[in-house]
Amino acid sequence: MMCALPILIFAASPSSAEAEGVSFRYYDDIVSRYHGRPAFRNEVLDAQAQYPGDDLTAPTGLLLLARYGDTVLGCAGMRIQQGELGEVTRVFVEPAARGQGVGRLLMQNLERESRAIGLTVLRLDTRTDLVEARSLYASLGYIEGEPHNTDPYANHWFRKELR
Repeated sequence: MMCALPILIFAASPSSAEAEGVSFRYYDDIVSRYHGRPAFRNEVLDAQAQYPGDDLTAPTGLLLLARYGDTVLGCAGMRIQQGELGEVTRVFVEPAARGQGVGRLLMQNLERESRAIGLTVLRLDTRTDLVEARSLYASLGYIEGEPHNTDPYANHWFRKELR
């Protein structure tokens, strides 16, 4: 899928058409994996409704998209929590683009933007079945630790000190 064009990482409004499209694909992917079958549209919409993203914009957060030409390949979001803490969310790469560094690029940009606004720690949660995500976080220096929330779908909690 990758050619000579660079991957562009940019901030987007969660309500933009591009962000809504990739958000739907993100929820479709995680709901399908959770159930072990293709997700029904209403299941995807229900999941989206449980985890609204309107706060993924300044001053409460950030949503980054990765674009290759005219195609959005993925996303990564961050919510500003108490103090100098950011909560990473919605990290997703389209299946056809996985294994090509898109997730790493999104996370590195998210970390840089988080540092720029004064955050010193990022944390996130994920599920056991999201093996690629857990591997990516560990390779970026995120340390698995104790739960920091009670999300019923989370099985693994990670944290990284930003230096």
